[in-house]
Amino acid sequence: MEKHTQILLDELQKLLNGGGAHVGFNEAVENIPFHLLGEKPHGLPYSIWQLVSHIRIAQWDMLEFSKDGNHQSPKWPEQYWPEEVAPESEEVWIKTIASIETDLKEFISLMKSKDLYLQIPHGQGQTLLREALQIADHNAYHTAEIVVIRRLIGAWKS
Repeated sequence: MEKHTQILLDELQKLLNGGGAHVGFNEAVENIPFHLLGEKPHGLPYSIWQLVSHIRIAQWDMLEFSKDGNHQSPKWPEQYWPEEVAPESEEVWIKTIASIETDLKEFISLMKSKDLYLQIPHGQGQTLLREALQIADHNAYHTAEIVVIRRLIGAWKS
């Protein structure tokens, strides 16, 4: 593998796993009291649960699109956001976090095994590089919202 490509892959992996300039997803969701996952403070439109669910759905969709020409994306926007404001159980919460981690690892493996620059055959010009950057950008955006909600409800560490 070309040295520059390996450098890019290493940096993309760091970015996808939470970057270095801000709080990563895992840190943002650790140790949240379960009873606070459905809080929507100060008229904000989403709870932590809804944001985490949205991250899971969107990331899964980008992963599946990147690897499967037969994949059908959920209907935008309603199928990208859960209606319920809180998870039905702690088990559902734990499984959702695990799903995000599993899908991210799978995307990183896919990214490392394919040419980042080739257009995805069933897409409209997208590449794995574009999908990696989109996942990182999308996850970082909503991770920041999770931190803000945690601050507003008094459940952030600083």
